[in-house]
Amino acid sequence: MTDDPAASVHPVVRVGAAWTWRLLVLFAGLVALGAVVQRLESVVVPVGLALLASALLLPLVDWMHRRGIPRVLAVVVAVLGSIGLLVGILTFVVEQFIQGLPALTDKVTGSITSVQQWLTDGPLHFSQDQIRTAGDSVVRSLQSNQEALTSGALTTAATIGEILTGTLLLLFTLIFFLYGGQQIWEFVTRLAPTRARRRIRVAGSQAFGSLVGYVRATVVVAAADAVGIGIGLAVLGVPLALPLATLVFIGAFVPIVGAVLTGFVAVLVALVSKGLVTALIALAIVVAVMQLEGHVLQPLLLGRAVRIHPLAVVLAIATGIVFAGIIGGLLAVPLVAMANTAVRSLLADDPEEAYDAIAESDPSQPMFPADAADPVPGTARLRKGEIDGDTDD
Repeated sequence: MTDDPAASVHPVVRVGAAWTWRLLVLFAGLVALGAVVQRLESVVVPVGLALLASALLLPLVDWMHRRGIPRVLAVVVAVLGSIGLLVGILTFVVEQFIQGLPALTDKVTGSITSVQQWLTDGPLHFSQDQIRTAGDSVVRSLQSNQEALTSGALTTAATIGEILTGTLLLLFTLIFFLYGGQQIWEFVTRLAPTRARRRIRVAGSQAFGSLVGYVRATVVVAAADAVGIGIGLAVLGVPLALPLATLVFIGAFVPIVGAVLTGFVAVLVALVSKGLVTALIALAIVVAVMQLEGHVLQPLLLGRAVRIHPLAVVLAIATGIVFAGIIGGLLAVPLVAMANTAVRSLLADDPEEAYDAIAESDPSQPMFPADAADPVPGTARLRKGEIDGDTDD
């Protein structure tokens, strides 16, 4: 027996209690962070998209800068060129969609008529009155929900201003990320303790390097998916093959889930327009392309630094969609990839070795935005002894 009540508690209980309150504190911190992010969604989402865009355009900006083009001009060319390319592709796709929509509408109408005939003349032997009653119930349902649909349309119209504001914020942030991202990161890390500052900067550099690799590989994989499925749909004569291929390209930026959903849309259009046999062939093409992506392209293009377990990918996408909808699902996996690399760097005994392992995949590629006045960034390699110390003046 002892006078100290705590000493009489079993060690397993004490350890469990210690772990429990620490985990509760961590969980409370994550909940608070999530609440702040959700509250500032209109700011966080454009900044996150700007980070993705900077990872995509940064190699081009650094390439032009190393060849003597002023960094300001390189940033302007990269941003305006990407906007022009995006607008041109979207314009072409919309025109193709408008041209092909009437034919698809006729196919849908014919398919509905065929289904009605099968329901009445087929083995189910539905009567015309039953089909007409079902159609009337659908019409009444739409009419009863007309007010909700109208309010939803008004809400969508009211968000146009928010979309424009977010787009301007995205472009503004992107320009500064491309022009002086290194200085921004170094300024932010001054908030960290002096002894940990260099280690945090290394972790951030590695995380951004992983993001560059992830975005680069994702663009290649999305293009391969779009080309493979688009060619298959075109050969099968499916209407709107080009818009559907573009939809597959966009959906592929959301790993696993996006490619599956957009591929399902392509198969559905093939079913409605060309029938069951064509839809099955289209499904086989989609499955073949997904297998090529999962077993060849992603392992070949994505290094170890950006590989994430499929379960983590699905959970990250689900969490992102809950917090910020489709945009959240788009940003979730890149953020998880960055966090994975950063945490591994912070926990490594020698972060420089981890940094070298990532940089060796492409030694000529800067891992972080270059200094605005120096075409060759000084953060490409770190001298021994600079991890725990701080070199700021």
